[in-house]
Amino acid sequence: MTIQIGVTGWGDHDKLYPDAKARQQKLKTYATHFEVVEVDASFYAIQPISNYTKWVEETPEHFSFIIKAHQDMTGQSRRKMTRSEAASLFEQFLASIQPVVEAGKLAAILFQFPPWFQVEKASIDRLRYIRELTKGLPVAIEFRQQSWYAEEYRERTLSLLRELEFIHTVCDEPQAGSGSVPVVPVATYDQLTLVRFHGRNVHGWNQNGREDWRKVRFLYRYNQTELMEWRKLALALEQSSNRVILLFNNNSGGDASDNAKDMMQLLGQKLPDPPPEQLNLFD
Repeated sequence: MTIQIGVTGWGDHDKLYPDAKARQQKLKTYATHFEVVEVDASFYAIQPISNYTKWVEETPEHFSFIIKAHQDMTGQSRRKMTRSEAASLFEQFLASIQPVVEAGKLAAILFQFPPWFQVEKASIDRLRYIRELTKGLPVAIEFRQQSWYAEEYRERTLSLLRELEFIHTVCDEPQAGSGSVPVVPVATYDQLTLVRFHGRNVHGWNQNGREDWRKVRFLYRYNQTELMEWRKLALALEQSSNRVILLFNNNSGGDASDNAKDMMQLLGQKLPDPPPEQLNLFD
C-alpha cells in the first residue's frame, strides 16, 4: 500500500524550475520532485503518440501519469455525437496513450464530468458505455454535480462505481451550490483511489459574471490544519485501496507544488530518485 503525491500538469509550477536548464526540461525536472502527474493537455486535444513517447522517456521507471479524458468524451464540450462517433473518438484517444500503457506508467484515465452531468438514466447509461469502451483500463470518475452524492443516491452511486470497477475520485473543493461536490472519502476500487485538491475558494468557484473567473477559481493555499485532516483521511483510504494518489490543483496563486510538498512532509515521504542521465559520448 502506498500514497503518492503530485500536481495537475507540470508546465505552470514556476517554483519547481528556478533556472534555465530546469525550464528547458520541465517534465524531467518535475520527476525529481514528484512521482505522479496529471496530464491536462489531453482534455483539450488528443495528443500525438510522439508526445506520450517523449514523456515516457523523460520520466523514471516508477513514474505514473493520470491522463485526463478529452472533453468530448465527458460531454464538457457539449458536442453531440452518435454512438459510432463516440466509439471512434475513444479509439483515437486510447491509441494515442498506448506508449504510457505499454510502459506500465498509466495510473488512470480521468473522466471529469461537467456540472450538468447529473443523476439520470442517460448519465448512468453513459458510464456503462464508457466502461465498455475502456475495458481493461483503469478509469477514474470525477463528478461535479451534487446529485450523485445526495442522500438518496450516494450509496447507489458508489455501488455503481464498484460494479463497473471505476476508481472513485474524491474531491476537496468549495461548497458552492449544485456544481460542486462534498468530500466523500470512500474507495470503490481496491487498486487505486484518486484525491484531487481544488482549493476552497468558494467566492471564485462559480463564474458569477467575473471575467477573471478561470484565473481565480483555484486560488487557495491549504493551511497546516487542513492538510493534517487530509493526512488522516489519506491514511484511512490507504486501508481500503492499495494505492492512493493525491493531486493538488490549487495553482491559481502558485500554491499547488508547495502544498504537495507539505503533504509529503506530513506523511514522512522523501523526494523521488531523479531519472538516470543518458551518457553523452561527445561531452
